[in-house]
Order: sequence, then C-alpha cells, then structure tokens
Amino acid sequence: MRQTTMRAAAIDRFGGPEVLRIHSVPVPEPAEGEVLIALDTAGVGSWDAAMRAGWSPTGHTEFPLVLGSDGAGTVAAVGPGVERLREGDQVYAYGFANPKGGFYAEYVVVKEEQAAPIPKNLDLLRAGAIPTTGLTALQGLDDALRIQPGETVLIHGAGGGVGSLAVQFAKLRGARVIATATGEDGVEFVRRLGADEALDGRREDLAAEIRRVAPGGVSNLLALAGGAGLERCLDAMRDGGRLAYPNGVEPEPKPRQGLRVTTYNGEPGVEQFSRLTRAVEEAGLQVPIAAEYPLGDAAKAHERLAAGHVLGKIVLRTRA
Repeated sequence: MRQTTMRAAAIDRFGGPEVLRIHSVPVPEPAEGEVLIALDTAGVGSWDAAMRAGWSPTGHTEFPLVLGSDGAGTVAAVGPGVERLREGDQVYAYGFANPKGGFYAEYVVVKEEQAAPIPKNLDLLRAGAIPTTGLTALQGLDDALRIQPGETVLIHGAGGGVGSLAVQFAKLRGARVIATATGEDGVEFVRRLGADEALDGRREDLAAEIRRVAPGGVSNLLALAGGAGLERCLDAMRDGGRLAYPNGVEPEPKPRQGLRVTTYNGEPGVEQFSRLTRAVEEAGLQVPIAAEYPLGDAAKAHERLAAGHVLGKIVLRTRA
C-alpha cells in the first residue's frame, strides 16, 4: 500500500529562509495524464526564494505552500491515459508553480509531458539539478539566439545554474564562448567548463576586455544576470546584435537602438525534454553541484542561496 502522507518543506507565511519548515502533507494523487514521482533530488533556485518571500506567478497563494520547481526521482504511479512513462522509470521533471505542490517533498505529481527519462550519463542527483536550468540554457541558445556553428556568444553570468550549462551547450553547438563570472574562482570555474575566454563580470573595463578578445564586438549575448555588468556587456555588442534573457533577470537591460531583444521562459514538453536529453548526452554534460542539503535543511539551502556567489546549482536530497 502506498503511503498517504509525506514530508515536505513548505511555508505557512511569506518571509525569509526561516519560514521554510517540514510539514506532513497528503501525498498528491495522479489524475488523467499525470504521474506521481517519488523524488530523490529537488533543485533550489532564485525563483523559489522569490515565491517564499511573497511573489506569486498566479497572483494567488494557498498555504501551506510546498516550494520547488524541478527535480528527479522514480515514477511511483501513473494516472489514466499515461502512455510514455511507467512505474519504476527514473525521470527528471519541471513543473513551475505546480498546482498539486512543489518538489521540496518526498512525492510530486506533474503532467506526463513535464517529465522524461533521465539522460543516460546522469544519476538522479545531477538529473534533478537541471530540468529548469537545462531547458532555460538550451532554449536561450537554440530558440532565442539560434546560435550557429562558428558564431561567438557572450554568456553573462555564466557561473550560475543556467550559465554553467549554457557554456557547455554553446560549445556543443560549435560556438566560440566568451563567459563572464564573478571573482577569480568564478572565472576559473567557467574556463574549466569549456569557455574559450573567461572574464570577471565585475570589471569596470569589462566592455574593453570583451572587445580585446572579440575585436569586432559580439553579435550574440545570453544574459543571465542584470545590472551594471550587463550594461557593460551591451557596450561591447555590434550594431544589430541579438540579446536574449530569461524572464526574471533584474534589473532588465535598458533599451538600445539597433539591438534585437528576446525575452523567454524555459518551457517543458515532450519535444523540449527530448532535445535537452540529447544535448546532455552529446555534450557529456558536467552538472556542477554547489551544495546539497537534506530536505529538513531547506532553510539552510535558502540561506546559502541568499549568500550569493553560487557556482553551479544547490539541491535538496528529499530522501536523505
């Protein structure tokens, strides 16, 4: 008999990391076209912290609110009409503002198309770290910028969860990669991931440094961080260049004449996950884990997130 209640890191009110506490909540039931996943790993992202602090993508919040948008685990049950996945499959999944509860829990229910078998070269820990970040990185390069072999792409904020994957996917696509990160350790980190040029994004002369390594300026910019550093990156772009950034990058860049701008969200789906899995396997993807915490220490994970300078991704082990 399947258990009916589960442990989940949830909030009863908005606030700082301290409002995240372990609750006992009902295990959600999969309906038509849905799957129940026994989770091993959940990703921790800045969007989770924003929701904890009071932001709601739907404009309405019910408590207790279980946070978490992505993770990986084993299919425990399937609802009627599910055809692609079966009980026992190891899957990774993405469900933003998930109506049946988030991923900081022992179980989660998502629509079948929001989950897929984990890539062959990843375990549940690393697969659980990348659904949101991987989809966002790949769709930024492939769909928003449409990077072609031989092109140069500047990835600003390359040390984080999205950027560390974007560097590798851009190299897989045959691009020359200029990456910015914070501090000497951040610069070395993105260089190890394959960046052809690595620069400290806090430099006052960042635009000049970019032009030093790309004398004609850059045509493609994937922006994963905002502020003064991004404005300096924009100073190094060619006229007619393309800028793409996922929604949530703040402050947003100021409008500039001659710049083609695309904002986007990483979206799940059968085709999207298939493309992500293929890219992960072809790239032999490295998934840097900045820190991992047991589910009961979700508040500590959010404290680490708030401290900043996270190289890679923070995760929760939901069954640790």
